Amino acid sequence: MPMDIEGYVEQPGRAKMVKDVRKKINELKIDYIYYQFISVTGRIIGKGVPADHWETIAERGFQLVYGSVANLYVDRYGDYIGYGPESSELIGIPDPDTFVQLPWDKRVARVYCTCFRNREEPENPGGFFTGDCRGNLRRSHDAFQKKHKGLHMRHGTEPEMMWLKKGEDGLPNGGFSKPNCYHIDQFESLRPVFMKVIEYCRAMGLDMIQGDHEDAPGQLELNFQFDDALRTADRLATYRQICAQVARENNLIACFMAKPFMGVSANGCHHNVSLWKGGKDEMNQLGQDNIAGMPQNFMYKKGGKNTFLPEGKDLRKPGKTGLKAIGGVMSHLDAMTAIGCPTVNSYRRLWDTGFWAPVFADWGYQNRTTGMRVSAPGRFEYRAVDSMVNPYLMANAIIKCFDHGITDNLDPGEPEERNIYQAMEEGKQVKKLPMSLGDALIALDKDEVIKSAMPGDMYRVFKHYKTNEWENFMATVTEWDLENYWDCLP
Repeated sequence: MPMDIEGYVEQPGRAKMVKDVRKKINELKIDYIYYQFISVTGRIIGKGVPADHWETIAERGFQLVYGSVANLYVDRYGDYIGYGPESSELIGIPDPDTFVQLPWDKRVARVYCTCFRNREEPENPGGFFTGDCRGNLRRSHDAFQKKHKGLHMRHGTEPEMMWLKKGEDGLPNGGFSKPNCYHIDQFESLRPVFMKVIEYCRAMGLDMIQGDHEDAPGQLELNFQFDDALRTADRLATYRQICAQVARENNLIACFMAKPFMGVSANGCHHNVSLWKGGKDEMNQLGQDNIAGMPQNFMYKKGGKNTFLPEGKDLRKPGKTGLKAIGGVMSHLDAMTAIGCPTVNSYRRLWDTGFWAPVFADWGYQNRTTGMRVSAPGRFEYRAVDSMVNPYLMANAIIKCFDHGITDNLDPGEPEERNIYQAMEEGKQVKKLPMSLGDALIALDKDEVIKSAMPGDMYRVFKHYKTNEWENFMATVTEWDLENYWDCLP
């Protein structure tokens, strides 16, 4: 039986795609290629290789230590997270359809990769590497579609982030603009920044649809068109990479931290999701005569049947499949919080009351006081997620919830149309989401459905990394500790 890596490299149509990439390399005069994959925290990891070696890398891949998927990070005891120095090296195989030129240096291109176990491993040699969250999402979504007869997830994200001024020491020195929500003048103050972001995004296949100034210092939200789950996750990772580059060009800091400032809104990343049957990929060249990469970067899935659309007289209530899917999410909200709110700082967002933070485990229609809402007919907004999220883990967890809800016919209950605080005053029993990373990790450890979104090594690596993050925080004396306790007794 051939190794997974061999089957992947030899899959039908891939050899032609590899040749098509070579044509693009020559046409665009590409000298260097970033071979990228995604770490457990959503960081972009990989290697750079001269473009002369494209065919060799496309067939044989490149090697990198297993621990790179955990940012090659050590825990508080000095042990490497996930994989020690004695572990083997993964093999990254490029996905030719993701090849695209970097618009800020046209000598360079990037390509996303799927990761495999080393060919010389004594156990499962050349197998799919389960520490690869991007590869896990693709395989999970494929299995979901097969099980549910072509039903597939499409989603869009709303990545809020802050553009911070950089002090002489290189550290943040406040937001660039004033915290005036939807204020065009403050939006205008960041025009050189967001117009460059949009320019780069369009050149790399992101169909930018709207943007605004949010209600925190320097906070912008720039949205791109929704699509198939994997492509949306790839585009969010690309968007972050673009923002980091534009920040360098403008001597700013592109900050995706969930809660840099208290007393103003946090950086959320709401996920708007739906389940579809049918449809096809359509090209959107985004005004370019000659696209600077493979056409799949500019493809968006269009058409088909949206199973979240209302089926009865109530024009807000999702169809039967959509309701079951929502029921699945409702059943796993506690564990999902560890993925959607993945840092210690994420919970500052939930504790800073009065800023529409998704604290309560309930759902409604246009109701921003609940953790989930039907934001428009045909889509469901999952709100308990911030801009530090790993989009691949989040999308996979949502898919697992949907599968559970549909398979077991789960009922989400009736939507809450009152302000959730009013409903509670009137006697409704509403459960809060976990209010710390520690509590969320405990909930995750008890939830086999959500853990299945992190198969094989993935959950072990995630648990090690995030437990260490929580323990490091708990073992740290902060300024708050000193201010409150240093002279509290005579």
